[in-house]
Amino acid sequence: MSACPLSSTRPNQRFTPEGGEALEEHLERTCSRVLHAVRALIPPAKLEAVYLGGGYGRGEGGVLVTERGERPYNDLEFYVFAGGNRHLNEWRHARALDVLGEILTPSAGAHVEFKIASGREFERQPISMFSYDLVSAHRVLFGSDYYFQRCSHHCHAPKIPLAEATRLLMNRCSGLLFARELLENAAFTPADADFVSRNIAKAQLALGDAVLTVFHRYHWSCKERHRRLKHDLALANAPAWREEILRLHVDGVRFKLHPTCSTESRDQLRARWEQLLPHALQVWLWVEEQRLGLPFANARHYALEMHAKDSAGGSPRKLAAQLWQNGARGLLSGQPLRSPRERLLRSLTLLLWEPEALTHPRLVMRLQRELHSDAVALPAFVRAYREIWRRAN
Repeated sequence: MSACPLSSTRPNQRFTPEGGEALEEHLERTCSRVLHAVRALIPPAKLEAVYLGGGYGRGEGGVLVTERGERPYNDLEFYVFAGGNRHLNEWRHARALDVLGEILTPSAGAHVEFKIASGREFERQPISMFSYDLVSAHRVLFGSDYYFQRCSHHCHAPKIPLAEATRLLMNRCSGLLFARELLENAAFTPADADFVSRNIAKAQLALGDAVLTVFHRYHWSCKERHRRLKHDLALANAPAWREEILRLHVDGVRFKLHPTCSTESRDQLRARWEQLLPHALQVWLWVEEQRLGLPFANARHYALEMHAKDSAGGSPRKLAAQLWQNGARGLLSGQPLRSPRERLLRSLTLLLWEPEALTHPRLVMRLQRELHSDAVALPAFVRAYREIWRRAN
């Protein structure tokens, strides 16, 4: 596993911290099958490197214990680096790789996904939480250990911008919104319970990770992040609720490394979800106050306050992406270039934390405007939100 400063792969690298040899060998065979299939799909002259990222690439993959033994739980995230233009490579190969993932998922025992990437693009891009995690810790399936040598700026975690803490919270709190929809459905299946439990745990982890990012103390290892959250003197000036966030982080790390399929009832999960929400709002507003330099009294104040939460504009490529993300209704809205993340940040805050969001006429109208929707009830609003969220991600 490469770790900054960039170094060669350790010969005894594991996929999990504590998984048994049978699971390790299963994941090794899965990686071999993946590499063999990718090399058959991507021309040799184009293929530059294949890496396993995510928890298993970092050696911190989750281990699910079942009656039939241990199996993987988290997604297996493979990054295929190809020479030339990334968008052209996506047009040529993305669909085939998506189908390959669908084919390999059953035998892998976990969702297999591929992302096409470009080394040259990585060299030019500024650091993000994603790029830091991938460049700092990954498993090499094909290519040089030093492929990222010119991308060493992605190794400097203190330079991760505060906007990345906001992005992390937006994605994990979106999971809480999707969990709310399931909790309010007429039917509630075991798969729904597993989804809700998993997204609660992801949010618990993200709250502490966002705090670390604001203090420039983020690290690719969840174990090291927890150690820093608990002992780092740099966090001495953290808010008074730090201890509660630390307690939640314990649960998040535990679930990440030792996931379980939930057997809790809807009422039990709803109680856990409701207990987490106030803490998530505390961290959300605090992070945004640090990032934007503005005070926010509550969720409604944040959602309706006029200051931009995410700047629009930029390069022609970014403007084109915003047009696509806003969709056909965005073109007719009078604000076709408005940042999709701006709309998501405001509408998510209302849907998740504002009690009157679905009963106050002006708030309903605001949600309709943000989400380009005629919805009046939660399920339709969530569908509209999810569509924008998928495009923006």
